[in-house]
Amino acid sequence: MQQNQLEQLLSQMTLDEKIGQLTQVTGDFFSDKAEERTGPMSQLGLGDEELLNVGTVLGVTGAAECRRIQTEYMKRNRLHIPTLFMGDVIHGCRTIFPIPLALGSSWNEDAARKMAEVSAREASAAGIDVTFSPMVDLVRDPRWGRVLESTGEDPLLNGRLAAAMVKGYQGGDDAEGLGERTDHVAACVKHFAAYGAAMGGRDYNTVDMSERVLHDMYLPGYKAALDAGAAMVMTSFNTVDGIPSTGNKHLMRDILREEMGFDGVLISDFGAVKELIAHGVAADETEAAKLSIEAGTDIEMMTICYMRHLREIVENGSVDEALIDEAVMRILKLKNDLGLFENPYRGVDEETESKVTLCDAHRQSAREIAGESIVLLRNERKTLPLDEGGHVALAGPFAASHDILGAWSWKGVCEESVTLRDALREADGSEGWLSVAQHTGNPLDVDEAAVAEAVELAKRSDVIVLALGEPQEWGGEAASRSNISLPKTQIDLYHAVRDAAGDHCRVVVVLFNSRPLVLSDIADADAIVEAWFPGTEGGHAVADILLGGVNPSARLSMSFPVNVGQIPVFYNCENTGRPFNPETPDEKYQSKYLDVSNDPAYPFGYGLSYSEFSYGPVAVSSNEFAAGKPLEASVEVANVSDVDGLETVQLYVRDIAARVSRPIRQLKDFKRVRIAAGETVTVRFTLDEADVRYVHPDLTEASDPGEFDVWIAPNSRDLGAAARVSLI
Repeated sequence: MQQNQLEQLLSQMTLDEKIGQLTQVTGDFFSDKAEERTGPMSQLGLGDEELLNVGTVLGVTGAAECRRIQTEYMKRNRLHIPTLFMGDVIHGCRTIFPIPLALGSSWNEDAARKMAEVSAREASAAGIDVTFSPMVDLVRDPRWGRVLESTGEDPLLNGRLAAAMVKGYQGGDDAEGLGERTDHVAACVKHFAAYGAAMGGRDYNTVDMSERVLHDMYLPGYKAALDAGAAMVMTSFNTVDGIPSTGNKHLMRDILREEMGFDGVLISDFGAVKELIAHGVAADETEAAKLSIEAGTDIEMMTICYMRHLREIVENGSVDEALIDEAVMRILKLKNDLGLFENPYRGVDEETESKVTLCDAHRQSAREIAGESIVLLRNERKTLPLDEGGHVALAGPFAASHDILGAWSWKGVCEESVTLRDALREADGSEGWLSVAQHTGNPLDVDEAAVAEAVELAKRSDVIVLALGEPQEWGGEAASRSNISLPKTQIDLYHAVRDAAGDHCRVVVVLFNSRPLVLSDIADADAIVEAWFPGTEGGHAVADILLGGVNPSARLSMSFPVNVGQIPVFYNCENTGRPFNPETPDEKYQSKYLDVSNDPAYPFGYGLSYSEFSYGPVAVSSNEFAAGKPLEASVEVANVSDVDGLETVQLYVRDIAARVSRPIRQLKDFKRVRIAAGETVTVRFTLDEADVRYVHPDLTEASDPGEFDVWIAPNSRDLGAAARVSLI
């Protein structure tokens, strides 16, 4: 349709039909089974007549079911406006990829885009038009269960990966061509804004920060995703400056729409409109509806404040109907961009669904990307890769577990995942170098039999691999934890095996988990492999790492604390007026703890490889740079091992004196560089005036002339000597 046709369609709609477009309910309401309809419909108080105009449907998938619902809906809708299907395709549809936090550890924009492309291909064939991804919330507190949905603690890395995902889902730089790209879906950026800063890491909790910090650290990731063309944005559950996001007019109209230029559809999170009452900013549903529509929230998800009360507040003059028209037009435009008016069944095809879902090519992509997301945290005495001549034992609650998909693997099937046991047995063939414990226990209760068997295996093996971690339900929404250590029975298993192993058997820990963990209880393992929840092909990916078929290249996108008392601990912190000086650790009046280091156990950007890399000093093309006159910073990186490898080379900068206190270092760029054994390469970066701009107290973005330190390093901790340059 042309714009004038959409305007004509809008003019034909009654007020009730318009309000229906602003409402989203789950697919249960459209089920053809009476028992599935009764509960939800009675809970919300909706009748069949009201469902005729509901504009979007949540949580339905499957080509046949989506086609059935759309057919019935179009028959009954007076103006034949198609409904639109949305769902939580977060890190895969049926083929599940590593959780987003793991994907962040790949530092690979191509991998992020590929994950999204595969997900879109499967989701669109199954009837999904919009995915609620990517999540671009900056996170600094691993107690929060939803850290797994983020790509980490850095604005630049988050933004680049989010932009890549948007382009992968949508197949281009905007949503307008989605009508032709029927094997892609529209992306919905979430959660706007600053949901990852919930106090205490407790889900849904208050966010309290200055607007300058919001603009400087938290908004850039969302902006990168919007600049990549994301079609939708979802509000966050939290307050920002005391006002819940869903009803926050300043946040949504002034910042999101005016400053950031977003003109697409804004949807509430599940039930968030009605939750304005619980937040204490709305007295009742009528006021919640008024605040939300005035803030620019176009779609109310799974409450019906709009449907029950918008007519009333329009008719009494509290809200101008033009606000309703504005929201409806954005929704109609999205449906038009998706091509639904020409073909309400865009992309929906049972034959295609059967062909692409969990196909070999998709599984291979999932395996490769999982391998690029697994972080080698520790590798003493070159324990890994496993020696082909030694005997290896495998034990632990995740040794044979299919529960490795992670939260938000909505349509994933655990039984379709490859276990570590099966992958290692596949590699073992007839060689007989592998023994697998028969008693592995479960993540929360490793029983005596499992411990006893693991101890016996350690006594007669050269290496024992312990597959440990968190239950899947300990990550995701409403899964905050105050203690982020491994479960006690797993720690007891580890110590029993460590004691039995002595000097003759090396202990390798493979971790399956949703968040950075406190690993002090297993810190003396010979090797620690952070596998995260790696998805459908997780077992193969971990085996590839353990056996050396894949050389680890992943780098942490979020710091691992020494203990929970350090939290939040993140690399780009400020210096304070009394910074800790490691050369005078006994000086009392410094910003430090008495009982633990300020530094994380494993910092942002950290990860080991089977290769060994050596960095030379940073070289700069000039000691000065300016707007329009960038400088080049370079470093020689040598692979001093006999193993070809991939190194993630990271550029960090510090502003020495600025209008506000600046981070002690900030990531400004990175490059993934393949370096052959024995080879030395020169890695070059360009530093421009725009790279050192930041948000000033008046909320303008600018740079300040003065001195800057520049590092090129393997991670945010091991920086080496800086090059001092000046912005003129």
